[in-house]
Amino acid sequence: QVQLVESGGGLVQPGRSLTLSCTASAEFAFSNYAMAWFRQAPEKEREFVATIYRYGGSKYYIESVRGRFIISRDNAKNTLYLQMNNLEPNDTAKYYCAAGTFQTEASAYRFWGQGTQVTVSS
Repeated sequence: QVQLVESGGGLVQPGRSLTLSCTASAEFAFSNYAMAWFRQAPEKEREFVATIYRYGGSKYYIESVRGRFIISRDNAKNTLYLQMNNLEPNDTAKYYCAAGTFQTEASAYRFWGQGTQVTVSS
């Protein structure tokens, strides 16, 4: 059974950095899929954050994180990353990784992790 497991979340002060990881199970054909990060804040809908193409050649970010977040992947390790810099309270959410096609809609992603909580607060 395919598993995507996020890690790296936590409580961080505004302006600080945090790096999330998402590791896929060994049997998963990681490099066959675009990978993405989504987030969901309390009482809000799930929101696209960033996506990266199969071999990392193309990336796309939501406007509010462009220039602060960096998405990357290591296909040899079946791992996706999200480096989050200059974090803001509005970044507080549960962050999910997903595998699918290179789009911004959640419906384009077939496999999902369980999420990791990021809280930005002083």
